[in-house]
Amino acid sequence: MTVHKLTKFLIFLGLSCFFSPSLALAQSPQPEDSTGRGQSQLSHAGRHMVAAAHPEAVKAGLEMLKNGGSAADAAIAVQLVLNLVEPQSSGIGGGAFALFYDARARDTIAYDGRETAPREIKPDHFLKTDGTPLKFSDALLGGHAVGTPGTVALLAKLHREHGKLPWAELFEPAIQLAKNGFAVGPRLAAMLQGPRAERLKTFAATRAYFFPGDRPLAAGALRTNPAFAASLETIATDGPDAFYKGDLAQSIVTAVRNARTNPGLLSRADLAAYKVIRRTPVCQPYRSYRVCGMGPPSSGGLTVGQILGILENFELPALGPDNPRSWHLLNEASKLAFADRNQYIADADFVAVPTAGLLDRDYLAKRSRFIRDKTSIIPPMVPGNPPGAPGKPKGGDTQNGRPGTSHISIVDAEGNALSMTTTIEGAFGSQIMVGGFLLNNELTDFSFRPAKDGAPVANRIAPGKRPRSSMAPTIVFDENDRLRLVVGSPGGSRIIGYVAKTLVAVLDWNMDIQSAIDLGHLVNRNRFTDLEAGTPAVELRPALEALGNRIQIHDMNSGLHGIEIIDKKLRGGADPRREGVARGD
Repeated sequence: MTVHKLTKFLIFLGLSCFFSPSLALAQSPQPEDSTGRGQSQLSHAGRHMVAAAHPEAVKAGLEMLKNGGSAADAAIAVQLVLNLVEPQSSGIGGGAFALFYDARARDTIAYDGRETAPREIKPDHFLKTDGTPLKFSDALLGGHAVGTPGTVALLAKLHREHGKLPWAELFEPAIQLAKNGFAVGPRLAAMLQGPRAERLKTFAATRAYFFPGDRPLAAGALRTNPAFAASLETIATDGPDAFYKGDLAQSIVTAVRNARTNPGLLSRADLAAYKVIRRTPVCQPYRSYRVCGMGPPSSGGLTVGQILGILENFELPALGPDNPRSWHLLNEASKLAFADRNQYIADADFVAVPTAGLLDRDYLAKRSRFIRDKTSIIPPMVPGNPPGAPGKPKGGDTQNGRPGTSHISIVDAEGNALSMTTTIEGAFGSQIMVGGFLLNNELTDFSFRPAKDGAPVANRIAPGKRPRSSMAPTIVFDENDRLRLVVGSPGGSRIIGYVAKTLVAVLDWNMDIQSAIDLGHLVNRNRFTDLEAGTPAVELRPALEALGNRIQIHDMNSGLHGIEIIDKKLRGGADPRREGVARGD
Protein backbone atom coordinates (compact mmCIF):
# COMPACT_ATOMS: atom_id res chain seq x y z
CA MET A 1 0.00 0.00 0.00
CA THR A 2 1.27 3.48 -0.77
CA VAL A 3 1.69 5.94 2.08
CA HIS A 4 -0.40 8.43 0.14
CA LYS A 5 -3.44 6.13 -0.19
CA LEU A 6 -3.48 5.01 3.42
CA THR A 7 -2.90 8.53 4.75
CA LYS A 8 -5.86 9.85 2.73
CA PHE A 9 -8.08 7.04 4.05
CA LEU A 10 -7.09 7.57 7.67
CA ILE A 11 -7.43 11.35 7.43
CA PHE A 12 -10.91 10.74 5.99
CA LEU A 13 -11.63 8.79 9.19
CA GLY A 14 -9.83 11.29 11.41
CA LEU A 15 -7.25 8.62 12.19
CA SER A 16 -3.97 9.92 10.79
CA CYS A 17 -2.41 9.66 14.25
CA PHE A 18 -2.72 5.86 14.01
CA PHE A 19 -1.01 5.63 10.65
CA SER A 20 1.67 2.98 10.33
CA PRO A 21 3.81 3.53 7.23
CA SER A 22 4.85 -0.14 7.21
CA LEU A 23 1.44 -1.34 6.04
CA ALA A 24 1.57 -3.33 2.80
CA LEU A 25 -1.36 -5.70 2.71
CA ALA A 26 -0.12 -7.67 -0.26
CA GLN A 27 3.01 -8.68 1.63
CA SER A 28 3.35 -12.42 2.17
CA PRO A 29 3.31 -13.83 5.70
CA GLN A 30 6.77 -14.97 6.72
CA PRO A 31 7.20 -18.75 6.97
CA GLU A 32 8.05 -20.23 10.36
CA ASP A 33 9.81 -23.55 10.06
CA SER A 34 9.10 -24.51 13.68
CA THR A 35 5.37 -24.58 12.98
CA GLY A 36 5.62 -26.30 9.63
CA ARG A 37 5.13 -23.24 7.43
CA GLY A 38 6.63 -23.60 3.98
CA GLN A 39 8.02 -21.17 1.47
CA SER A 40 5.66 -19.31 -0.84
CA GLN A 41 6.50 -20.26 -4.41
CA LEU A 42 4.24 -20.18 -7.44
CA SER A 43 4.35 -23.51 -9.29
CA HIS A 44 4.05 -23.84 -13.08
CA ALA A 45 2.99 -26.78 -15.26
CA GLY A 46 1.70 -27.50 -18.74
CA ARG A 47 -0.09 -30.85 -18.46
CA HIS A 48 -1.39 -31.57 -14.98
CA MET A 49 -1.03 -30.40 -11.38
CA VAL A 50 -1.80 -31.35 -7.78
CA ALA A 51 -1.98 -28.94 -4.82
CA ALA A 52 -2.44 -30.46 -1.37
CA ALA A 53 -1.31 -30.22 2.25
CA HIS A 54 1.72 -32.53 2.21
CA PRO A 55 4.52 -33.28 -0.29
CA GLU A 56 4.07 -37.05 0.04
CA ALA A 57 0.38 -36.74 -0.81
CA VAL A 58 1.13 -34.55 -3.83
CA LYS A 59 3.76 -37.06 -4.95
CA ALA A 60 1.20 -39.87 -4.81
CA GLY A 61 -1.32 -37.87 -6.83
CA LEU A 62 1.24 -36.97 -9.49
CA GLU A 63 2.23 -40.63 -9.76
CA MET A 64 -1.35 -41.51 -10.67
CA LEU A 65 -1.54 -38.69 -13.23
CA LYS A 66 1.75 -39.79 -14.82
CA ASN A 67 0.36 -43.33 -15.05
CA GLY A 68 -2.55 -42.04 -17.13
CA GLY A 69 -4.99 -41.57 -14.28
CA SER A 70 -7.67 -38.91 -14.01
CA ALA A 71 -8.10 -36.12 -11.48
CA ALA A 72 -10.41 -38.50 -9.59
CA ASP A 73 -7.73 -41.21 -9.44
CA ALA A 74 -5.17 -38.72 -8.20
CA ALA A 75 -7.55 -37.42 -5.52
CA ILE A 76 -8.02 -40.91 -4.10
CA ALA A 77 -4.27 -41.47 -3.80
CA VAL A 78 -3.81 -37.99 -2.27
CA GLN A 79 -6.55 -38.50 0.32
CA LEU A 80 -5.24 -41.85 1.48
CA VAL A 81 -1.72 -40.51 1.96
CA LEU A 82 -3.05 -37.42 3.74
CA ASN A 83 -4.83 -39.75 6.16
CA LEU A 84 -1.43 -41.22 7.03
CA VAL A 85 0.80 -38.13 7.14
CA GLU A 86 -1.78 -35.56 8.32
CA PRO A 87 -4.07 -37.75 10.47
CA GLN A 88 -5.26 -34.83 12.57
CA SER A 89 -7.07 -33.26 9.62
CA SER A 90 -8.81 -35.81 7.43
CA GLY A 91 -9.12 -39.46 6.51
CA ILE A 92 -11.36 -42.42 5.88
CA GLY A 93 -12.95 -41.99 9.32
CA GLY A 94 -14.47 -38.68 8.19
CA GLY A 95 -16.30 -37.07 5.30
CA ALA A 96 -15.75 -34.77 2.33
CA PHE A 97 -17.32 -32.61 -0.35
CA ALA A 98 -15.99 -32.71 -3.91
CA LEU A 99 -16.65 -30.74 -7.06
CA PHE A 100 -15.62 -32.52 -10.26
CA TYR A 101 -15.42 -30.74 -13.61
CA ASP A 102 -15.80 -33.16 -16.54
CA ALA A 103 -14.01 -31.38 -19.39
CA ARG A 104 -15.45 -33.55 -22.16
CA ALA A 105 -19.05 -33.16 -20.98
CA ARG A 106 -18.40 -29.55 -19.85
CA ASP A 107 -20.29 -30.40 -16.69
CA THR A 108 -19.59 -29.74 -13.01
CA ILE A 109 -20.89 -32.24 -10.46
CA ALA A 110 -21.06 -31.85 -6.68
CA TYR A 111 -20.54 -34.97 -4.56
CA ASP A 112 -21.80 -34.94 -0.98
CA GLY A 113 -19.79 -37.35 1.17
CA ARG A 114 -20.74 -35.63 4.42
CA GLU A 115 -21.20 -37.73 7.57
CA THR A 116 -24.73 -38.53 8.75
CA ALA A 117 -26.25 -38.67 12.22
CA PRO A 118 -27.00 -42.19 13.54
CA ARG A 119 -30.60 -43.37 13.26
CA GLU A 120 -30.87 -43.69 17.05
CA ILE A 121 -30.10 -40.01 17.62
CA LYS A 122 -32.51 -37.83 19.65
CA PRO A 123 -33.00 -34.02 19.61
CA ASP A 124 -31.49 -33.68 23.10
CA HIS A 125 -28.26 -35.46 22.12
CA PHE A 126 -26.08 -32.48 23.07
CA LEU A 127 -28.09 -31.29 26.07
CA LYS A 128 -27.27 -31.93 29.71
CA THR A 129 -29.92 -33.28 32.07
CA ASP A 130 -30.87 -29.72 33.02
CA GLY A 131 -31.61 -28.88 29.37
CA THR A 132 -28.56 -26.69 28.81
CA PRO A 133 -26.05 -27.45 26.02
CA LEU A 134 -22.88 -29.39 26.66
CA LYS A 135 -19.59 -27.55 26.41
CA PHE A 136 -17.90 -28.23 23.10
CA SER A 137 -14.89 -29.70 24.92
CA ASP A 138 -17.20 -32.19 26.65
CA ALA A 139 -18.95 -33.19 23.43
CA LEU A 140 -16.06 -33.74 21.03
CA LEU A 141 -14.28 -36.57 22.85
CA GLY A 142 -15.31 -40.19 22.34
CA GLY A 143 -18.13 -41.86 20.48
CA HIS A 144 -20.87 -39.35 21.32
CA ALA A 145 -20.09 -37.11 18.33
CA VAL A 146 -19.11 -39.73 15.73
CA GLY A 147 -21.18 -39.59 12.56
CA THR A 148 -21.35 -42.20 9.80
CA PRO A 149 -18.13 -41.68 7.77
CA GLY A 150 -18.57 -40.80 4.09
CA THR A 151 -15.06 -40.48 2.67
CA VAL A 152 -14.58 -44.08 1.49
CA ALA A 153 -17.97 -44.06 -0.25
CA LEU A 154 -17.13 -40.74 -1.88
CA LEU A 155 -13.77 -42.00 -3.16
CA ALA A 156 -15.47 -45.10 -4.55
CA LYS A 157 -18.12 -43.02 -6.35
CA LEU A 158 -15.50 -40.71 -7.84
CA HIS A 159 -13.64 -43.76 -9.10
CA ARG A 160 -16.75 -45.39 -10.59
CA GLU A 161 -17.82 -42.25 -12.41
CA HIS A 162 -14.49 -40.65 -13.35
CA GLY A 163 -11.64 -43.06 -12.63
CA LYS A 164 -9.36 -44.67 -15.20
CA LEU A 165 -6.81 -46.68 -13.20
CA PRO A 166 -7.57 -49.86 -11.21
CA TRP A 167 -9.00 -49.14 -7.75
CA ALA A 168 -6.30 -51.12 -5.92
CA GLU A 169 -3.48 -49.25 -7.68
CA LEU A 170 -4.62 -46.00 -6.09
CA PHE A 171 -4.02 -47.42 -2.61
CA GLU A 172 -0.41 -48.49 -3.18
CA PRO A 173 1.41 -45.24 -2.28
CA ALA A 174 -0.37 -45.00 1.08
CA ILE A 175 0.04 -48.71 1.81
CA GLN A 176 3.78 -48.62 1.14
CA LEU A 177 4.27 -45.47 3.21
CA ALA A 178 2.27 -46.99 6.07
CA LYS A 179 4.41 -50.13 5.97
CA ASN A 180 7.81 -48.54 5.41
CA GLY A 181 7.27 -45.38 7.43
CA PHE A 182 6.91 -41.66 6.82
CA ALA A 183 8.75 -38.73 8.38
CA VAL A 184 6.61 -37.02 11.03
CA GLY A 185 6.05 -33.42 9.98
CA PRO A 186 6.62 -30.39 12.24
CA ARG A 187 2.93 -29.52 12.23
CA LEU A 188 1.81 -32.95 13.45
CA ALA A 189 4.56 -32.97 16.09
CA ALA A 190 3.56 -29.51 17.33
CA MET A 191 -0.05 -30.62 17.70
CA LEU A 192 0.96 -33.41 20.08
CA GLN A 193 1.68 -30.89 22.83
CA GLY A 194 -0.46 -29.17 25.46
CA PRO A 195 -4.11 -29.86 26.42
CA ARG A 196 -4.85 -31.54 23.10
CA ALA A 197 -2.19 -34.14 23.88
CA GLU A 198 -3.93 -35.05 27.12
CA ARG A 199 -7.21 -35.68 25.26
CA LEU A 200 -5.38 -37.89 22.76
CA LYS A 201 -4.16 -40.09 25.59
CA THR A 202 -7.74 -40.98 26.59
CA PHE A 203 -7.96 -44.02 24.29
CA ALA A 204 -5.35 -46.79 24.33
CA ALA A 205 -4.88 -47.24 20.58
CA THR A 206 -4.55 -43.50 19.99
CA ARG A 207 -2.13 -43.09 22.87
CA ALA A 208 0.04 -45.96 21.68
CA TYR A 209 0.25 -44.57 18.15
CA PHE A 210 0.94 -40.90 18.85
CA PHE A 211 2.86 -41.38 22.14
CA PRO A 212 5.07 -44.46 21.73
CA GLY A 213 6.89 -45.10 24.98
CA ASP A 214 4.63 -42.40 26.44
CA ARG A 215 6.53 -39.74 24.48
CA PRO A 216 4.97 -37.67 21.66
CA LEU A 217 6.10 -38.30 18.11
CA ALA A 218 8.95 -35.94 17.24
CA ALA A 219 9.38 -34.04 13.99
CA GLY A 220 11.50 -36.05 11.59
CA ALA A 221 10.89 -39.38 13.32
CA LEU A 222 10.03 -42.31 11.07
CA ARG A 223 6.55 -43.66 11.86
CA THR A 224 4.95 -46.77 10.45
CA ASN A 225 1.25 -47.61 10.66
CA PRO A 226 0.78 -51.34 9.94
CA ALA A 227 -2.84 -51.26 11.12
CA PHE A 228 -3.70 -48.60 8.55
CA ALA A 229 -1.83 -50.52 5.85
CA ALA A 230 -3.96 -53.59 6.67
CA SER A 231 -7.19 -51.55 6.54
CA LEU A 232 -6.24 -50.10 3.17
CA GLU A 233 -5.30 -53.50 1.78
CA THR A 234 -8.71 -54.84 2.78
CA ILE A 235 -10.58 -51.92 1.15
CA ALA A 236 -8.35 -52.09 -1.94
CA THR A 237 -9.12 -55.80 -2.38
CA ASP A 238 -12.79 -55.96 -1.35
CA GLY A 239 -13.94 -52.45 -2.25
CA PRO A 240 -15.91 -50.01 -0.09
CA ASP A 241 -18.14 -52.77 1.29
CA ALA A 242 -15.15 -53.84 3.40
CA PHE A 243 -15.47 -50.52 5.23
CA TYR A 244 -19.26 -50.31 5.44
CA LYS A 245 -20.30 -53.95 5.85
CA GLY A 246 -17.28 -56.08 6.76
CA ASP A 247 -15.19 -56.74 9.85
CA LEU A 248 -13.86 -53.19 9.72
CA ALA A 249 -17.40 -51.88 10.05
CA GLN A 250 -17.88 -53.96 13.19
CA SER A 251 -14.62 -52.65 14.64
CA ILE A 252 -15.78 -49.07 14.07
CA VAL A 253 -19.16 -49.66 15.70
CA THR A 254 -17.62 -51.46 18.67
CA ALA A 255 -15.14 -48.64 19.26
CA VAL A 256 -17.87 -45.99 19.15
CA ARG A 257 -20.51 -47.75 21.23
CA ASN A 258 -18.07 -49.12 23.81
CA ALA A 259 -15.91 -46.01 24.13
CA ARG A 260 -14.75 -45.60 27.73
CA THR A 261 -15.55 -41.87 27.41
CA ASN A 262 -18.82 -40.64 25.87
CA PRO A 263 -20.02 -43.83 24.12
CA GLY A 264 -21.96 -43.14 20.94
CA LEU A 265 -24.84 -44.46 18.85
CA LEU A 266 -23.32 -45.42 15.48
CA SER A 267 -24.58 -48.83 14.30
CA ARG A 268 -23.88 -51.43 11.60
CA ALA A 269 -27.16 -50.37 10.00
CA ASP A 270 -25.95 -46.75 9.77
CA LEU A 271 -22.78 -47.81 7.98
CA ALA A 272 -24.52 -50.22 5.63
CA ALA A 273 -27.12 -47.61 4.63
CA TYR A 274 -24.69 -44.77 3.92
CA LYS A 275 -24.98 -43.15 0.46
CA VAL A 276 -23.04 -40.41 -1.31
CA ILE A 277 -25.43 -37.87 -2.80
CA ARG A 278 -24.77 -36.41 -6.23
CA ARG A 279 -25.93 -32.79 -6.09
CA THR A 280 -26.16 -29.78 -8.38
CA PRO A 281 -23.41 -27.29 -7.54
CA VAL A 282 -24.31 -23.78 -6.43
CA CYS A 283 -23.07 -21.39 -9.13
CA GLN A 284 -23.03 -17.60 -8.83
CA PRO A 285 -22.14 -15.04 -11.51
CA TYR A 286 -19.44 -12.66 -10.33
CA ARG A 287 -18.57 -9.90 -12.77
CA SER A 288 -17.50 -11.82 -15.91
CA TYR A 289 -16.96 -15.11 -14.05
CA ARG A 290 -19.07 -18.05 -12.89
CA VAL A 291 -18.14 -19.26 -9.40
CA CYS A 292 -19.34 -22.76 -8.50
CA GLY A 293 -19.34 -24.23 -5.02
CA MET A 294 -20.97 -26.79 -2.73
CA GLY A 295 -24.56 -26.19 -1.70
CA PRO A 296 -26.40 -27.43 1.41
CA PRO A 297 -25.64 -29.17 3.69
CA SER A 298 -22.53 -27.01 3.23
CA SER A 299 -22.92 -23.30 3.79
CA GLY A 300 -19.66 -22.73 1.92
CA GLY A 301 -20.89 -22.24 -1.64
CA LEU A 302 -23.90 -20.12 -0.68
CA THR A 303 -22.09 -17.87 1.79
CA VAL A 304 -19.07 -17.32 -0.46
CA GLY A 305 -21.57 -16.62 -3.26
CA GLN A 306 -23.42 -14.10 -1.12
CA ILE A 307 -20.21 -12.29 -0.19
CA LEU A 308 -19.26 -12.03 -3.86
CA GLY A 309 -22.77 -11.04 -4.88
CA ILE A 310 -22.73 -8.18 -2.37
CA LEU A 311 -19.23 -7.08 -3.39
CA GLU A 312 -20.25 -7.05 -7.04
CA ASN A 313 -22.04 -3.78 -6.26
CA PHE A 314 -18.71 -2.07 -5.49
CA GLU A 315 -15.64 -1.29 -7.59
CA LEU A 316 -13.19 -3.61 -5.88
CA PRO A 317 -11.01 -4.01 -9.00
CA ALA A 318 -10.32 -0.28 -9.03
CA LEU A 319 -9.65 -0.15 -5.28
CA GLY A 320 -7.06 -2.93 -5.22
CA PRO A 321 -5.56 -4.95 -2.34
CA ASP A 322 -3.67 -2.06 -0.73
CA ASN A 323 -6.72 0.12 -0.13
CA PRO A 324 -8.25 -0.34 3.35
CA ARG A 325 -11.68 0.36 1.86
CA SER A 326 -11.43 -2.95 -0.01
CA TRP A 327 -11.07 -4.75 3.32
CA HIS A 328 -13.86 -2.69 4.89
CA LEU A 329 -16.17 -3.82 2.09
CA LEU A 330 -15.12 -7.46 2.49
CA ASN A 331 -15.67 -7.20 6.24
CA GLU A 332 -19.17 -5.76 5.85
CA ALA A 333 -20.22 -8.22 3.13
CA SER A 334 -19.13 -11.08 5.39
CA LYS A 335 -21.33 -9.87 8.26
CA LEU A 336 -24.35 -9.71 5.98
CA ALA A 337 -23.71 -13.13 4.45
CA PHE A 338 -23.11 -14.85 7.81
CA ALA A 339 -26.36 -13.43 9.18
CA ASP A 340 -28.22 -15.30 6.44
CA ARG A 341 -26.05 -18.39 6.77
CA ASN A 342 -26.78 -18.79 10.46
CA GLN A 343 -30.51 -18.36 9.92
CA TYR A 344 -31.29 -20.40 6.83
CA ILE A 345 -28.66 -22.96 5.84
CA ALA A 346 -28.75 -26.61 6.90
CA ASP A 347 -29.26 -30.00 5.25
CA ALA A 348 -31.74 -29.21 2.47
CA ASP A 349 -33.06 -32.79 2.55
CA PHE A 350 -34.52 -31.96 5.98
CA VAL A 351 -35.06 -28.20 5.92
CA ALA A 352 -36.33 -25.85 3.22
CA VAL A 353 -33.31 -23.70 2.25
CA PRO A 354 -34.02 -20.67 0.00
CA THR A 355 -30.97 -21.41 -2.14
CA ALA A 356 -31.96 -19.39 -5.20
CA GLY A 357 -33.22 -16.50 -3.10
CA LEU A 358 -30.01 -16.24 -1.11
CA LEU A 359 -28.10 -15.71 -4.36
CA ASP A 360 -30.70 -13.49 -6.06
CA ARG A 361 -28.89 -10.47 -7.52
CA ASP A 362 -31.65 -8.01 -6.63
CA TYR A 363 -31.76 -9.32 -3.06
CA LEU A 364 -27.98 -9.03 -2.69
CA ALA A 365 -27.99 -5.53 -4.18
CA LYS A 366 -30.57 -4.58 -1.54
CA ARG A 367 -28.41 -6.12 1.21
CA SER A 368 -25.36 -4.23 -0.08
CA ARG A 369 -27.07 -0.92 0.72
CA PHE A 370 -26.50 -1.57 4.42
CA ILE A 371 -22.80 -0.92 3.79
CA ARG A 372 -21.60 2.63 4.55
CA ASP A 373 -18.22 4.31 4.03
CA LYS A 374 -17.94 6.13 7.35
CA THR A 375 -19.36 3.56 9.73
CA SER A 376 -19.55 -0.18 10.13
CA ILE A 377 -22.45 -2.52 10.76
CA ILE A 378 -22.43 -3.37 14.47
CA PRO A 379 -22.92 -7.13 14.65
CA PRO A 380 -24.86 -9.22 14.98
CA MET A 381 -26.55 -8.11 11.77
CA VAL A 382 -30.06 -9.50 11.43
CA PRO A 383 -30.76 -11.91 8.57
CA GLY A 384 -32.54 -10.68 5.49
CA ASN A 385 -35.71 -11.99 3.89
CA PRO A 386 -34.55 -13.59 0.63
CA PRO A 387 -37.07 -14.73 -2.00
CA GLY A 388 -38.41 -18.14 -1.07
CA ALA A 389 -37.62 -17.83 2.62
CA PRO A 390 -40.01 -19.85 4.79
CA GLY A 391 -42.91 -17.85 6.21
CA LYS A 392 -42.24 -19.09 9.72
CA PRO A 393 -38.53 -18.49 10.41
CA LYS A 394 -36.32 -21.09 12.04
CA GLY A 395 -34.15 -20.33 15.04
CA GLY A 396 -30.68 -18.99 14.28
CA ASP A 397 -27.52 -21.00 14.92
CA THR A 398 -23.91 -19.84 15.11
CA GLN A 399 -22.23 -23.24 15.46
CA ASN A 400 -18.85 -22.74 13.79
CA GLY A 401 -17.09 -26.09 13.65
CA ARG A 402 -13.36 -26.61 14.16
CA PRO A 403 -10.46 -26.52 11.69
CA GLY A 404 -9.53 -30.23 11.52
CA THR A 405 -9.75 -30.27 7.73
CA SER A 406 -7.68 -30.37 4.51
CA HIS A 407 -8.12 -29.34 0.89
CA ILE A 408 -7.07 -30.89 -2.44
CA SER A 409 -7.04 -29.18 -5.87
CA ILE A 410 -6.20 -31.16 -9.03
CA VAL A 411 -6.25 -30.58 -12.79
CA ASP A 412 -5.43 -33.51 -15.10
CA ALA A 413 -4.06 -33.67 -18.65
CA GLU A 414 -7.54 -33.86 -20.18
CA GLY A 415 -8.63 -30.66 -18.46
CA ASN A 416 -10.76 -32.37 -15.81
CA ALA A 417 -10.58 -30.70 -12.42
CA LEU A 418 -11.34 -31.65 -8.85
CA SER A 419 -11.77 -29.45 -5.79
CA MET A 420 -12.24 -31.50 -2.62
CA THR A 421 -12.37 -30.41 1.01
CA THR A 422 -12.09 -33.29 3.45
CA THR A 423 -12.39 -33.45 7.23
CA ILE A 424 -12.69 -35.34 10.49
CA GLU A 425 -14.02 -32.10 12.16
CA GLY A 426 -11.84 -30.94 15.08
CA ALA A 427 -8.13 -31.75 15.21
CA PHE A 428 -7.79 -35.55 15.65
CA GLY A 429 -11.60 -35.85 15.44
CA SER A 430 -13.16 -37.89 18.23
CA GLN A 431 -9.65 -39.05 19.28
CA ILE A 432 -10.84 -42.66 18.75
CA MET A 433 -8.51 -44.71 16.53
CA VAL A 434 -9.69 -47.84 14.72
CA GLY A 435 -7.74 -49.80 12.12
CA GLY A 436 -4.98 -47.20 12.13
CA PHE A 437 -7.21 -44.19 11.39
CA LEU A 438 -9.13 -41.67 13.49
CA LEU A 439 -12.90 -41.36 13.61
CA ASN A 440 -14.63 -38.01 13.17
CA ASN A 441 -16.46 -35.91 15.75
CA GLU A 442 -18.62 -34.37 13.04
CA LEU A 443 -21.90 -34.34 14.96
CA THR A 444 -20.58 -31.32 16.86
CA ASP A 445 -21.25 -29.33 13.67
CA PHE A 446 -24.97 -29.57 14.47
CA SER A 447 -26.54 -26.96 16.70
CA PHE A 448 -26.36 -28.18 20.27
CA ARG A 449 -29.72 -26.48 20.89
CA PRO A 450 -32.61 -28.06 18.96
CA ALA A 451 -34.68 -24.87 19.37
CA LYS A 452 -34.15 -21.18 19.99
CA ASP A 453 -36.77 -18.69 21.18
CA GLY A 454 -39.42 -21.34 20.68
CA ALA A 455 -38.51 -22.01 17.04
CA PRO A 456 -36.74 -25.16 15.81
CA VAL A 457 -33.17 -24.50 14.67
CA ALA A 458 -32.56 -25.32 11.00
CA ASN A 459 -29.28 -27.07 11.84
CA ARG A 460 -30.71 -29.15 14.71
CA ILE A 461 -29.70 -32.80 14.90
CA ALA A 462 -31.91 -35.57 13.47
CA PRO A 463 -31.46 -39.22 12.39
CA GLY A 464 -29.78 -39.48 8.98
CA LYS A 465 -29.27 -35.72 8.75
CA ARG A 466 -25.98 -34.20 7.60
CA PRO A 467 -24.58 -31.41 9.80
CA ARG A 468 -24.09 -27.98 8.29
CA SER A 469 -20.56 -27.41 7.07
CA SER A 470 -18.53 -24.41 5.98
CA MET A 471 -16.36 -26.34 3.54
CA ALA A 472 -16.15 -24.44 0.26
CA PRO A 473 -14.49 -26.40 -2.56
CA THR A 474 -14.71 -23.99 -5.48
CA ILE A 475 -14.29 -24.07 -9.27
CA VAL A 476 -14.37 -20.86 -11.32
CA PHE A 477 -15.05 -20.40 -15.03
CA ASP A 478 -14.26 -17.36 -17.20
CA GLU A 479 -16.56 -15.41 -19.53
CA ASN A 480 -16.07 -18.06 -22.24
CA ASP A 481 -16.96 -20.84 -19.78
CA ARG A 482 -13.38 -22.05 -19.66
CA LEU A 483 -11.85 -23.43 -16.47
CA ARG A 484 -10.11 -20.57 -14.66
CA LEU A 485 -9.52 -21.52 -11.01
CA VAL A 486 -9.73 -24.50 -8.63
CA VAL A 487 -9.42 -23.65 -4.94
CA GLY A 488 -10.53 -24.36 -1.37
CA SER A 489 -9.33 -24.38 2.22
CA PRO A 490 -9.70 -25.91 5.68
CA GLY A 491 -10.35 -23.70 8.69
CA GLY A 492 -13.78 -24.29 10.27
CA SER A 493 -16.28 -21.55 9.52
CA ARG A 494 -13.37 -19.23 8.65
CA ILE A 495 -13.04 -21.28 5.44
CA ILE A 496 -15.66 -19.01 3.90
CA GLY A 497 -13.59 -15.89 4.54
CA TYR A 498 -10.36 -17.51 3.36
CA VAL A 499 -11.88 -18.60 0.07
CA ALA A 500 -13.77 -15.34 -0.55
CA LYS A 501 -10.59 -13.29 0.01
CA THR A 502 -8.61 -15.50 -2.36
CA LEU A 503 -11.26 -15.27 -5.09
CA VAL A 504 -11.34 -11.48 -4.83
CA ALA A 505 -7.54 -11.32 -4.96
CA VAL A 506 -7.34 -13.43 -8.13
CA LEU A 507 -10.46 -12.31 -9.98
CA ASP A 508 -10.59 -8.62 -9.01
CA TRP A 509 -6.99 -7.72 -8.26
CA ASN A 510 -5.29 -9.95 -10.88
CA MET A 511 -2.98 -11.50 -8.31
CA ASP A 512 -1.45 -14.89 -9.05
CA ILE A 513 -2.84 -17.73 -6.95
CA GLN A 514 0.19 -17.94 -4.65
CA SER A 515 0.20 -14.22 -3.89
CA ALA A 516 -3.55 -14.38 -3.25
CA ILE A 517 -3.10 -17.25 -0.78
CA ASP A 518 -0.26 -15.41 0.96
CA LEU A 519 -2.35 -12.31 1.73
CA GLY A 520 -3.03 -11.83 5.43
CA HIS A 521 -6.55 -12.83 6.45
CA LEU A 522 -9.52 -10.74 7.52
CA VAL A 523 -12.60 -12.75 8.57
CA ASN A 524 -15.91 -11.66 10.05
CA ARG A 525 -18.59 -14.20 11.00
CA ASN A 526 -21.12 -11.54 12.03
CA ARG A 527 -19.34 -11.01 15.32
CA PHE A 528 -15.75 -9.85 15.80
CA THR A 529 -13.46 -8.84 12.96
CA ASP A 530 -10.62 -11.34 13.05
CA LEU A 531 -7.23 -10.21 11.70
CA GLU A 532 -4.41 -12.66 11.13
CA ALA A 533 -1.57 -12.34 13.62
CA GLY A 534 1.93 -11.92 12.26
CA THR A 535 0.79 -10.46 8.95
CA PRO A 536 0.26 -6.91 7.65
CA ALA A 537 -3.49 -7.46 8.07
CA VAL A 538 -3.11 -6.37 11.71
CA GLU A 539 -2.25 -2.87 10.47
CA LEU A 540 -5.90 -2.49 9.48
CA ARG A 541 -6.89 -2.43 13.13
CA PRO A 542 -6.96 1.36 13.74
CA ALA A 543 -9.01 2.11 10.66
CA LEU A 544 -11.49 -0.71 11.27
CA GLU A 545 -11.89 0.10 14.96
CA ALA A 546 -12.60 3.73 14.07
CA LEU A 547 -15.52 2.49 11.95
CA GLY A 548 -16.94 0.69 14.98
CA ASN A 549 -15.58 -2.86 14.56
CA ARG A 550 -14.53 -5.05 17.47
CA ILE A 551 -11.15 -6.50 16.55
CA GLN A 552 -9.51 -9.75 17.56
CA ILE A 553 -6.02 -10.84 16.47
CA HIS A 554 -5.68 -14.57 15.82
CA ASP A 555 -3.41 -17.11 14.23
CA MET A 556 -5.43 -18.31 11.26
CA ASN A 557 -4.49 -21.78 10.18
CA SER A 558 -5.85 -21.79 6.66
CA GLY A 559 -4.70 -24.43 4.20
CA LEU A 560 -5.57 -22.84 0.88
CA HIS A 561 -4.54 -24.89 -2.15
CA GLY A 562 -5.34 -23.66 -5.62
CA ILE A 563 -4.63 -24.03 -9.32
CA GLU A 564 -5.33 -21.39 -11.94
CA ILE A 565 -5.44 -21.87 -15.68
CA ILE A 566 -4.19 -19.06 -17.92
CA ASP A 567 -3.67 -19.58 -21.67
CA LYS A 568 -3.84 -23.35 -21.12
CA LYS A 569 -0.97 -23.19 -18.63
CA LEU A 570 -1.30 -24.19 -14.98
CA ARG A 571 -0.12 -22.12 -12.02
CA GLY A 572 -0.41 -23.57 -8.54
CA GLY A 573 -0.26 -22.17 -5.03
CA ALA A 574 0.00 -23.79 -1.60
CA ASP A 575 -0.58 -22.22 1.78
CA PRO A 576 2.67 -21.44 3.63
CA ARG A 577 0.72 -21.73 6.89
CA ARG A 578 0.82 -25.53 6.45
CA GLU A 579 3.21 -28.01 4.83
CA GLY A 580 1.56 -28.20 1.43
CA VAL A 581 2.94 -27.83 -2.07
CA ALA A 582 1.64 -27.45 -5.61
CA ARG A 583 3.46 -29.53 -8.21
CA GLY A 584 2.88 -30.55 -11.80
CA ASP A 585 4.33 -31.53 -15.17
